[in-house]
Amino acid sequence: MESAVRSSKHAHTSSKIRFITETAILIALTLIMGLTPLGTLRTPFLSVSLVTVPVALAAMLIGPAGALICATIFGATSFFNAVSGASGLLSTLFQISPIGVFVTAVIARMLCGLCTGYIFKGLHKLSAKPAAYYLTGLAAPLLNTFFFMSSLLIFFYHSDYIQNMAVKLGAVNPISFVVALVGVQGLIEAATGCLLAGTIGFLVAKALKRN
Repeated sequence: MESAVRSSKHAHTSSKIRFITETAILIALTLIMGLTPLGTLRTPFLSVSLVTVPVALAAMLIGPAGALICATIFGATSFFNAVSGASGLLSTLFQISPIGVFVTAVIARMLCGLCTGYIFKGLHKLSAKPAAYYLTGLAAPLLNTFFFMSSLLIFFYHSDYIQNMAVKLGAVNPISFVVALVGVQGLIEAATGCLLAGTIGFLVAKALKRN
């Protein structure tokens, strides 16, 4: 009986240490990508973010909690860039509504991480094949774009800055504005997330014998 209890405690401790270690590694990766040029591809209006890759990896290797933590760090770095002036769009919008930028930069990313975590959890129950990993890698950037742009429209669409941008893009309504603004950037982000996060996640999970 005592042996079983000790074994259970050891397994719990090992699981906790593994969670902390893997989360710390992915947090570090998120910070590096979020605070350096390594995590973005610059475009005239938006930065094509690759920081959804560690968020997707956290969803695959750790679970919803890990994905939420990494997504929160992603959002925090985005908000820091907005406040410091390093983010062109968000830095300008910060002058209009700091609260709106906080929701757009942080809360939207948290929702992305949480949803991505549960998407992988559901997909993995249905299939342990590579499809679950690649679909999760695709889901992270798509959800990031959806929540980010939804928040941006809610808080800033009627601002003079966004309306002037819409005119330059030839957008006549919110949907056409999103399509014109995201466009190729969104496709690149989705494709990169799918291939990069999906491949890395599947191979690491296979090496760790978790898939």
